[in-house]
Amino acid sequence: MYVLGTVLASLITFLFLKWMKKRKFCVDPKRLDGKTVLITGGNSGIGKETAVALARRGARVIIACRDAQKADAAVREIKSESHSLNVLSMPLDLANLQSVRDFCRTFLQIEKRLDILINNAGIQGVLDWTDDGFSMCFGVNHLGHFLLTNLLLGRLKECAPCRVITLSSTVYKYQKLDFKDLNYNIVPFFTYCRSKLANIYFTQELARLMEGKGVVAYCVHPGYVHSNWTSNFSILFRIIMHVIMLMFFVSPEVGAQTVVHCAVSDEVLQHNGGFFSDCQLAKLRPFAEDAGVAKKLWEVSEQMVKLKS
Repeated sequence: MYVLGTVLASLITFLFLKWMKKRKFCVDPKRLDGKTVLITGGNSGIGKETAVALARRGARVIIACRDAQKADAAVREIKSESHSLNVLSMPLDLANLQSVRDFCRTFLQIEKRLDILINNAGIQGVLDWTDDGFSMCFGVNHLGHFLLTNLLLGRLKECAPCRVITLSSTVYKYQKLDFKDLNYNIVPFFTYCRSKLANIYFTQELARLMEGKGVVAYCVHPGYVHSNWTSNFSILFRIIMHVIMLMFFVSPEVGAQTVVHCAVSDEVLQHNGGFFSDCQLAKLRPFAEDAGVAKKLWEVSEQMVKLKS
């Protein structure tokens, strides 16, 4: 048993180290002095590490969060870690479309620039409904960010060239959208997969609509990140996943690298609408590159959030 345990431990360590070597860090030294960055959900995890990295580069960083107390604590930590005082927070609840509208109204009144919008906030493992009656995953991960981006597009175009970066995931490949049931809310994992696929279609259509207008869009798979996403599950599941994450998942700092890369690198400019992973362009499944589906989702989303009413 001792020998078997030693061999197993050695194998796990080897696989872990081999996998970690594949992770890439953003090495582009570009500064962002004078630029304003807005990050949803920037109070923890990938969003917080992205905020630290971009604040270090001289950007004015605004984190948009639902919990004011957590946001204030995060701002203090981001300032300390980045050695920048140009970091602040604003209240935003992506599960409430009126909150999104109120946020954008306030933002446009007090902020004269928006150079990089990072749609980072996300939710998974929750079978619940937003205040507007949408499934929580689809409502927060897609519709909330869809409305937010559209309401801020005018400012982005004014400050062009600008970038919109939306976090997705390679789990998109396990589901397809059903336009007869966009509010699917039965199996938590499948609801999450569909919302991440919607993020990809959103990015592609945004890139198409903004072609030649100075706004480019990218979608990012940050990797499988060790975070608190299991908090909504049972204790046993959380323990099992914690062990797995310790062995095979990456830290939020590593997970933020591709986001930072898409925010600063000029190499990505030739891949408007692209899907990035490990600081490089990644290949999508053919069904996730369907321009017709992307256009239809955009039009349906406009109706769902009453964008043109």
